[in-house]
Amino acid sequence: MRNLDKSFGGLCVTAAVSLSVEPGERRLIIGPNGAGKTTLFNLITGELSPDRGAITLFDRDITRVPSHRRFHLGIARTYQIITLFQGETLLRNVTLSLLGLSRLRWNPFVRLGRQEGLLARAHETLARVALDHLAERPLAQTSYGERRRVEIAMALAQNPRILLLDEPFAGLSIEERRDVRRLVTGIPRDVTIVMIEHDMDVALDFAERITVLHFGEVVVEGTRAEVVAHPRTKEIYLGE
Repeated sequence: MRNLDKSFGGLCVTAAVSLSVEPGERRLIIGPNGAGKTTLFNLITGELSPDRGAITLFDRDITRVPSHRRFHLGIARTYQIITLFQGETLLRNVTLSLLGLSRLRWNPFVRLGRQEGLLARAHETLARVALDHLAERPLAQTSYGERRRVEIAMALAQNPRILLLDEPFAGLSIEERRDVRRLVTGIPRDVTIVMIEHDMDVALDFAERITVLHFGEVVVEGTRAEVVAHPRTKEIYLGE
């Protein structure tokens, strides 16, 4: 990302943000509420268009590429507010995610219950997040932590090269955080992960490099030790 600007009316939410993430990296983006973290993700995925600046993915400029095409280029994401099909089973949710990358999505008469290949891959994906035993359970009958894992499973089902996680620990109990942390740290290195987190203490162990956003600007960037020790970080989080 190079010099990304985004404003809503007179409110600037992203100000000249430049950010480079290397293949296989684990990058953490932190900052207080209103720092522009989710807006940055929405710019990366094309759900918002920048006023200025450029986004490059694997040496290709995707700044004006439509959102639905970006997901076919290797990007997958989760959302701060869980966006799943509450009335469907876990298996159906993941199968629908797989369908989005299949040519079958153009067939209005397709019957998912008969697509053995898709169903097998959906079961495999649920097994990756230790939820295959709940495959036939309606999502509405699962815990919040299980839904978080289903959302990550749906993203992983798309075989992404870049996975964007928007506050995956938000609202989780201590036990649920442990489960999600184990899941995220077990994702293979051929997947680059960028994680947004509001609570710096929750995800510090995950990150190799950390970017601190404040009022839409990158104010600190570096290793965990560098960011934690930086006076600007202490000022933002501790008021020092």
